[in-house]
Amino acid sequence: MSRTFVRAIQATGFTCLVGAAALALAMQLAWPVLIVWPAMLSLVPMIGALYLLSRRRTRFFSLAYLMVGGASVYWYCLTIAAEVDLTGGAALLTVALPKVALVLVGGSGIGAVAGIRWCTAGYLVAEAAALVAGLGSGRAFSFDKITGAAWLITALLIILVHTGNRVTTRTLWLLDRAARDDVVSGMRHRIELKAAALLHDTVLSHLAAISGSAGSALNPKLADQIERDLAVLGSEEWLTDAAPHTSIDEDSDWRSSDLYQAVRQARALGLDVDTTGDSTVLARLDAAQSSALGLAVRQCLVNVIEHSGTMDAEVAVHGSASEVLAMVVDTGCGFTEQASGSDRLGLKNSVRGRIEAIGGTVQIWSTPGRGTSVIIRVPLASGSSADRSRVTEEVT
Repeated sequence: MSRTFVRAIQATGFTCLVGAAALALAMQLAWPVLIVWPAMLSLVPMIGALYLLSRRRTRFFSLAYLMVGGASVYWYCLTIAAEVDLTGGAALLTVALPKVALVLVGGSGIGAVAGIRWCTAGYLVAEAAALVAGLGSGRAFSFDKITGAAWLITALLIILVHTGNRVTTRTLWLLDRAARDDVVSGMRHRIELKAAALLHDTVLSHLAAISGSAGSALNPKLADQIERDLAVLGSEEWLTDAAPHTSIDEDSDWRSSDLYQAVRQARALGLDVDTTGDSTVLARLDAAQSSALGLAVRQCLVNVIEHSGTMDAEVAVHGSASEVLAMVVDTGCGFTEQASGSDRLGLKNSVRGRIEAIGGTVQIWSTPGRGTSVIIRVPLASGSSADRSRVTEEVT
């Protein structure tokens, strides 16, 4: 806003100087006996100084413009006053134009006080130059209302612009603070959801597994898993994203994937899990997507153990050019999602919330007495190198 105002002021100054030169030329052409052409030449240094000031808005060039402009106004007024009676309105406008251009140097000031100070300096230099020129030509110069009005208008505009800048700065600061608060609120909400899902995935699920364990001794695999999960809960690891995900194109890589870890943990709890499909498509997921998918499938398998009435399940993995799909199927007792309790956090946070947070979707088909199928779709970033290589492979 300040730059726009300064450019407008400088453009007005150029216009005034060109207009003054044009009026002097018009006088010379209308009355060839008059010698007013030197007035046009006296404006050339002033135009050059204003050009330099427009290129570099510094104190040095502002002072140079005042000095050169004062000299130019003096010679311009002296030339016009020596040849023309300045009592007419057209003549007064002719000598006022270069003075107005000198007043507009106030637009180069930084800040309202500095701007008004430069503007006043330009006005005083212009009036002093005109007064000296009038004394040198033997003609009396009256108060120039045009230049006085230009000084007043310029000063008011400087005040209004800088006042508006302060209001705008305050508003932008408030908007920036509101944006930061919104980001922090969103981060806090995501952390709370992540913490709730993790708590459900670990503590509650392990308590249920312990309560359903046969005998007094705890399954060694289950004990090992509980120990690892408790270590995660006690650290800050869960606040950060998962480690970078490597490609899964071999059986060893599949066994190190997040989805396989979910299957392995479910098997440790006694669930017989059959895996089918194309596990290599998991390589196309980034770290956050792979972690979310693995944890969501893990919760689905825990739900099979706790609620389905069967200890058999199937995990199928498929992929396309735009998404990775994982399906968890069991042939247990089934349920209706609407009839499940509102306090059941497994599907809400650990599955739906987790997958929707990465832009995916979850669909559930379940019929009482006929089992449950959960389909998890994770979209892939379009145009990724993995997508292009996959599409090329499919076409080949």
